[in-house]
Amino acid sequence: MNCMTLKLIPLALAVASGLIVSASEGAAAILRTGFDSATLGANDDGSSMAVDIGFETNFFGRTNNQLYVNNNGNVTFESALNTFTPFDLTATGRQIIAPFFADVDTRNYGSSVTYGRGAVGGYDAFGVNWSDVGFFGGTEGRATNSFQLVLIDRSATGLGNFDIEFNYGNIGWEAGTFSGGDSNGLGGDSARAGFSNGTGEAGTYYEIAGSAVNGAFVDGSVTALASSSNIGEPGRYLFSARNGAVGTAEITAPVPIPAAGWLLIAGLGGLAAMRRRNTRH
Repeated sequence: MNCMTLKLIPLALAVASGLIVSASEGAAAILRTGFDSATLGANDDGSSMAVDIGFETNFFGRTNNQLYVNNNGNVTFESALNTFTPFDLTATGRQIIAPFFADVDTRNYGSSVTYGRGAVGGYDAFGVNWSDVGFFGGTEGRATNSFQLVLIDRSATGLGNFDIEFNYGNIGWEAGTFSGGDSNGLGGDSARAGFSNGTGEAGTYYEIAGSAVNGAFVDGSVTALASSSNIGEPGRYLFSARNGAVGTAEITAPVPIPAAGWLLIAGLGGLAAMRRRNTRH
């Protein structure tokens, strides 16, 4: 009996008690509203049918106007994907965009996966919301994750141009039990985040630093997805696809300055302004 078959057997017993992490109220502060006209029913390892994006994307030279929403934290273009243990995005033969590729189970916790068209800043967009989703092997009251993928039409700058946005609320787990995670969803073959066009050619794939590293993406880590960024906006990663190429410059979000530090900076700024005024003639 293989792992996939075993996963389809309902859990007969609750896992041993451990750390209880509740879904974070207002966890979706960084997540954009909307993109919820369709719902992927509660499931484990399921996918949508092919869904219209609403605009054309040029993804490393591959043109797409449809995609599959996969429960396990990713979208694919050629066919649905039910793989639950994340594979190396830098060596895959699949076209995939994955804000959080791990073993998502939405049959408990009040979880939901919704998707649909919308707009960002006046531009057409398509988004997927993984809201308070649990992990396979978890039980009610265990950690949940909230994250989002948004594709934004930028065809005004060139046919097929678009942006990829990863948005993160709370990230409380990183792996299901069939991926080696413990009863709290930690350890094992932990989540990966990034994308690939499936050719294996240099420059056509990318993983966010911390992918497959135990604990790296979880809240409280110095590299937690909900507090890191490549654009200086904690909880948000943005990648621009222009003429088929996708930019991957990564800039760590600035370390927050304590209140006392801001007071010092403000004081120094005031002194500098006074000096400028006093030296004018």
